[in-house]
Amino acid sequence: MANEYGAEQIQILEGLEAVRKRPGMYIGSTSERGLHHLVYEIVDNAVDEALAGFCSVIDVSINEDNSITVVDNGRGIPVGIHEKAGIPAVEVVFTILHAGGKFGGGGYKVSGGLHGVGASVVNALSEWLEVEISRDGKVYRQRYERGQVVYKLKEVGKTDQTGTKVTFKPDAEIFDTTVYNFDTLKVRLRETAFLTKALKINLNDKRQDPVVERTFHYEGGIKEFVEYINRHKDPLYSKVIYCEGEKDNILVEVALQHNDSFNESTYSFVNNINTPEGGMHLTGFRSAITKVFNDYARTNKLLKEKEDNLSGDDSREGLTAIISIKIEDPQFEGQTKQKLGNSEARSAVEGIVTEQMTYFLEQNPSIAKIIINEAVLAQRARIAARKARDVARKSNLSDSMALPGKLADCSDKNPEKCEIYIVEGDSAGGSAKTARSRATQAILPLRGKILNVEKARIDKILVNEEIKAMITAFGTGIHDNFDISKLRYGKIIIMTDADVDGAHIATLLLTFFYRFMPELIRQGHVYLAQPPLYKLEKNRKVWYAYSDDELDKILKEVGRDTNNKIQRYKGLGEMDPEQLWETTMDPERRILLRVAIDEENESEIDLTFNTLMGDKVEPRREFIEANAKFVKNLDI
Repeated sequence: MANEYGAEQIQILEGLEAVRKRPGMYIGSTSERGLHHLVYEIVDNAVDEALAGFCSVIDVSINEDNSITVVDNGRGIPVGIHEKAGIPAVEVVFTILHAGGKFGGGGYKVSGGLHGVGASVVNALSEWLEVEISRDGKVYRQRYERGQVVYKLKEVGKTDQTGTKVTFKPDAEIFDTTVYNFDTLKVRLRETAFLTKALKINLNDKRQDPVVERTFHYEGGIKEFVEYINRHKDPLYSKVIYCEGEKDNILVEVALQHNDSFNESTYSFVNNINTPEGGMHLTGFRSAITKVFNDYARTNKLLKEKEDNLSGDDSREGLTAIISIKIEDPQFEGQTKQKLGNSEARSAVEGIVTEQMTYFLEQNPSIAKIIINEAVLAQRARIAARKARDVARKSNLSDSMALPGKLADCSDKNPEKCEIYIVEGDSAGGSAKTARSRATQAILPLRGKILNVEKARIDKILVNEEIKAMITAFGTGIHDNFDISKLRYGKIIIMTDADVDGAHIATLLLTFFYRFMPELIRQGHVYLAQPPLYKLEKNRKVWYAYSDDELDKILKEVGRDTNNKIQRYKGLGEMDPEQLWETTMDPERRILLRVAIDEENESEIDLTFNTLMGDKVEPRREFIEANAKFVKNLDI
């Protein structure tokens, strides 16, 4: 019988076969993100050598065929016969899962990577991989194809150098695409160089003529990282504050500097691994600076006796900070390594930052006064915002704010089935309200462009009518009061016109979500609707095209002649409700783009928002000049 379930249905996947069968379990996905993760795994192994003090240069090359070469000048992977496996140690590293120098035995004191499975996973997911090792005066080479050994490790030359060279070509049978993005690798490698003081990383793209080369080398380490993030902002003081120390065998590095923005940009790392959900090291840092700033403010009478203590948010307004720790046995919560659970990390960071920040403020009273004064201004804005919320609650005669009057809510109350369309203008809002499925689709029209939250403090943001309407409709609250469990809609869909104004409104909305409700994006609740760009009519038949390429494809099928009537849509209001439903709102036929955060490069996302939405014009002009060649369908 087809549905039998017996012992013979239980599969045992040997060795790297499991990786090829379920690649997403090991690298997250087989999309472009997973493709680039292969490079990070090999680079992480080289960085481990740098952290151990044996490697100073890493060269990464994208070759003409989209294969990757990573070369380091570390000690070289051991080539001796492994006692238990009976094969060379390098073969163990590339063919056996959970093998490497990261599982005790003194190989590495601290390390990143995927729990030591990195090299073998890359090998399993590559069409071919070659490793070349220089050590003990000799050069050794071995080749694999789809994880299988092609020939035994052999000596191929003499050398006075040491190091490891790995070249691999991702398997097209596994990945959706095998074409590498230079900018994606550039961002990650730059961040790695910031976090590994004095390490030089060279990136070359050999697919281009001439070859594109970038070098990342930062003697100042994370201090230069803070300066890089703040480069389009105005720092409140010139010095980057730096704390460094060791406690309980945990190495702690912290760099921070306040700027004139209203947003916090704090990033935490463990053994060079980004921890976007923070954890104990971040908790220790935040606790320390809140306490230190309050103690200094009280001692120096910068806070009045009757005034409340500064909150954590007050102390961190406009703060850019990097927290980087090196720990021998990191315990991450969950498979994704996104949150550190080691309690000793909290006490280590808190102790070192408290001691050294206290000393810094005492030695630099002018900087201390600037920081405290800005925090006091933030506190006053927070209190004003709280009072505004209290008034709003009382005016609604309810503890929970009434839903906004402009909201056309859906009748179903199950958030998993419900979705809300954020629509530009009353005209499109009216069409959407007529077109929608009333059971599951809510419509919230916006009148005009919302406030640019990148340039505003919380008290100004919370009196903006359009923002208040969204906060109330979603039900989650914002910032520290955010609670995803109270979300009233499983999908929040931004539906704006396909023109420059529509794109600007969508960008303003995404800025608000990213700064005040980032978990909506992280957990996959935010989408962009994709209305059609063109309507083609011919002989009483209608086609819709969502791109220029799709229009060309349709024209090739129906023929290019004078009977074709092509309409370029610029506004949702140009469609009647039936067309809007058919093209943009019908779950069976619509196209939605889910908004995601690349958590491995979140500092770059922060920088992009600040460049596009911040006060400074020059960085925005430079961005436009650099990216103008990619623009399509620009309104004239």
